[in-house]
Amino acid sequence: MDRFSQFVNPHLGKLLNRLEMDKRFVRGEGCTLWDEAGRRYVDFLAAYGALPFGFNPPEIWRALHQAEAEGVPSFVQPSSLDAAGELAERLLAVAPPGFRTVTFTSSGAESTEAAIKACRAATGRMGVLSCGNAFHGKTLGALSATHREAYQKVFGAPLPGFDRIPYGDLEALEAALRSNPEQYACFLVEPIQGEGGIVEPPPGYLAGAQRLCREHGVLLVVDEVQTGLGRTGRLFACEAEGVTPDVLTLAKALGGGLMPIGAVLLTDAAYTDAFAEKHSSTFAGGGLACRAGLASLDLLTRNDQELVREVARKGARLKAKLEAMRERYPRALRAVRGRGFMLGIELAASRDTHPQSLLGILGEQGALAPVVASHLLNVEGIRIAPTLNGASVLRIEPPLIASDEVCDQVADGLDRTLSLLQQGDTARLVAHLAGVPPATLTARGTWGSPEALRVAAPRPVRPSGDPGEGRFAFLVHPLSLANYPDYDRSLAAFDESALARLADRWSDLLEPMVVGETRIVSAAGRTAHGEFIAVPRTTSELLAMPRDEAETEVRRAVELARDRGARIVGLGAYTAVVTRGGLHLRKLGVAITTGNSYTVVSAREAVSLATARLGFSLRQATVAVVGATGSIGRALAILLAEEAGRMVLVGNPQRAEASLRRLRQVAAEASVRSPHPSFELTVDVDRALAQADVVVTATSSTLELVRPENAKPGAVVCDMSRPPNVARRIQAERPDVLVIDGGVVEVPGRPYLGFDFGFERGLAYACMSETMMLALEQRYEHVSLGSDLAMPTLEEMRALAARHGFRLAWLRSFDRPLAPEDWQRLQEERARVMGLQPSAARTGGAARGAAR
Repeated sequence: MDRFSQFVNPHLGKLLNRLEMDKRFVRGEGCTLWDEAGRRYVDFLAAYGALPFGFNPPEIWRALHQAEAEGVPSFVQPSSLDAAGELAERLLAVAPPGFRTVTFTSSGAESTEAAIKACRAATGRMGVLSCGNAFHGKTLGALSATHREAYQKVFGAPLPGFDRIPYGDLEALEAALRSNPEQYACFLVEPIQGEGGIVEPPPGYLAGAQRLCREHGVLLVVDEVQTGLGRTGRLFACEAEGVTPDVLTLAKALGGGLMPIGAVLLTDAAYTDAFAEKHSSTFAGGGLACRAGLASLDLLTRNDQELVREVARKGARLKAKLEAMRERYPRALRAVRGRGFMLGIELAASRDTHPQSLLGILGEQGALAPVVASHLLNVEGIRIAPTLNGASVLRIEPPLIASDEVCDQVADGLDRTLSLLQQGDTARLVAHLAGVPPATLTARGTWGSPEALRVAAPRPVRPSGDPGEGRFAFLVHPLSLANYPDYDRSLAAFDESALARLADRWSDLLEPMVVGETRIVSAAGRTAHGEFIAVPRTTSELLAMPRDEAETEVRRAVELARDRGARIVGLGAYTAVVTRGGLHLRKLGVAITTGNSYTVVSAREAVSLATARLGFSLRQATVAVVGATGSIGRALAILLAEEAGRMVLVGNPQRAEASLRRLRQVAAEASVRSPHPSFELTVDVDRALAQADVVVTATSSTLELVRPENAKPGAVVCDMSRPPNVARRIQAERPDVLVIDGGVVEVPGRPYLGFDFGFERGLAYACMSETMMLALEQRYEHVSLGSDLAMPTLEEMRALAARHGFRLAWLRSFDRPLAPEDWQRLQEERARVMGLQPSAARTGGAARGAAR
């Protein structure tokens, strides 16, 4: 671990590492950075505008070395500070007319604090009005004016007296001032919101705000910490509307990129002796910082502000290139905003623009901009960053000295990157995070090719608002890394090790997410709208996490579903396992189901269909239930015992004693319903499988329990476990063994479910189908929770399936339907190893009819 991550900011260090943005830059010059490996990068971030002349500007260094040579005292408070006085005089000379004094600070946030104090002292009022989406710093007063709960809550902000209105809305400003005529000391506003996403107000907004503030005796504070000193193509952004505010705050560029310094310019209306006497700052007005400030002003004002005028020209030229990209890539780029060298590009990706693509999910969660910035840094060698509040906006804030040639280089890199986003080519956009050279991948987006964008997956289905329509959600998660391409086909370009690296990087970036929406129309005429919400953790990740952390991940997904309108939430795969069969989720204000009851019903039907297809009766068979201590395994054991000649119930060998106690209970329950079969209870899986004609696996284990070497000749295996408990190699090595996927159901009308779950259109797991059926009935109560499913509930699910048109899908093996030729090969192999006649099996047509 590097020293920064270890000793300075572990949280940020971890995030930068995950995004491959934890570069160690060892040299900087102008607009160029070099890392420790010698690679060059173009810096178009300029420390959020604090590097007006790039890295190590020689003119600023000369000023500092001159101060060193002269022996200039660094800090001699209180005294008559010559450099501070000279810098103040120069600032007042170039600023909009009307300012009287300058108070120096050490940062932009400190400038905001000083401005607020000056206004309170001048007016005797304590209220501060600012704008939503604003950013004024992270010290407590500045943070209170920033109005971003994510930054505020943990620090007890906002302080009393801070209010907000919408940015750019003069009517809202007037209403606030009229309703509280004696409350506000000042209105604090940015000429262009920086961290808010490079947002410009309507023309005339600052002038209108100045007029309203004067009418109500409120001081106008314009925050030019980021916009000031040439950034927008004017020395001060407020000059564009001829506005002299009562207070103007500066920082960032004033130190020339080498010294921290800020300034607060005050008019007579804002200056008071009380403020001047009681406000001070140890390092403010220091000799070295003020010498750097003077040198910066020299560069900015030289040749009639030639550098600033060039920023206006080059910024307009770069913006025109970006606007052309917006026309070419409407799926990638929504908007281009800003002036001069303070530009922002808003990414457009969402589930509407990028269906069945991880890029749409990243876009909706505000995680796409960091990923795009990571790609630009690692692949294109371009350094830009997202804005803090505008999560989908990338800022383009180069040093003011950036040339046309460097701007073109950056524009070309952006063009290539936006092209990938337009195509939905997740794989090439994130290949560097997966440890795969992007150049080795074929250009192929989620939709296969740029032309395929026109026939992309259907758009998400929105709720109708009809109170007669049911509302449900179902939680899913990738069972393994191999499931990622099921949702985003471009990720099929990666092998498992690359997917593992990718999943490890974004596991902490992603929140629970909506990955699909659908509307179910039942055979009975009922409708239900549903959303599929993904917990971005694989099975192995959930198992490796402490149970309370895994449960928290699932809880957040349930809360998202509830807040989006779901009235019942189904738990898929391990989301049920880590919440004790949903029992720990009963107090979240929404009905919960595991879907296990209909899963048992459909599995029982699948076993009956398979054995009938092969021409033998359960009455002459030995049936093994692996995982009989669990919810699904217990219920299946009870149902299968009604017909089986002999039952073998298998528990968990890692908890042998407890498993055997539980198995005895299950056997007793099964015996009450069907007293004729004999029972064997064991935790020895290999022993059980060696004697079983029919095997049902229903465990929470991730192991391959059924393997070519332990399956009985001619066995029928119904695998209910996800991830599967049956080794895939059994297909090739044991062609006499029939492996069927349990719990796959045909949804009425075969609607598109938002993504395919690895199935053909309109097929779903039985647990999903139970959730759908309960929503169609608008039965919003907890169902199928815990480890003991009620037998009447199973019968109810069977009846609901018949009523609404849900039915078992044709038998499938290893995620694909069994074709007639598959049955033919199976029958021949069974006959060979068991001495049977292939003709003893039923015909495919009869069996297919049984499934219907």
